[in-house]
Amino acid sequence: MLRTGSINQIPVDNPSVYAFRISNEVQAEDLKAMAQTMNNAFDVHSSVSMLLIFEQYEGVETGAGFDMETFKSQFRSLAKVDKYAVVGAPSIASTMINVMEKVIPTDARTFERSEELVAWQFVGANPAASS
Repeated sequence: MLRTGSINQIPVDNPSVYAFRISNEVQAEDLKAMAQTMNNAFDVHSSVSMLLIFEQYEGVETGAGFDMETFKSQFRSLAKVDKYAVVGAPSIASTMINVMEKVIPTDARTFERSEELVAWQFVGANPAASS
């Protein structure tokens, strides 16, 4: 499971769904680690769904996305991500996701924090039960 300073993967009950809780300021190392996780998922699955939950989010470090692993993951996601849900995204990100959903083959939707359960239903997963 991915755990960085600002991105924590959430265990789920569906192996083709990848869920992450994102908080604080996302650093370059965080994005690179998430990209590696998703590139590994893209190698294993023909398609996946993703759920990003933003909590106490403080933005992204300037230049954090300029990494080959991150570019590779973003490019591959166009063909590999079936459903993409974002909960509590900053308003500019919500607008971008809603516009991009119309031009990419991914079913992308944004949800308010109060709609987190609906977002989980949308991607077809639940948080895995703790042992």
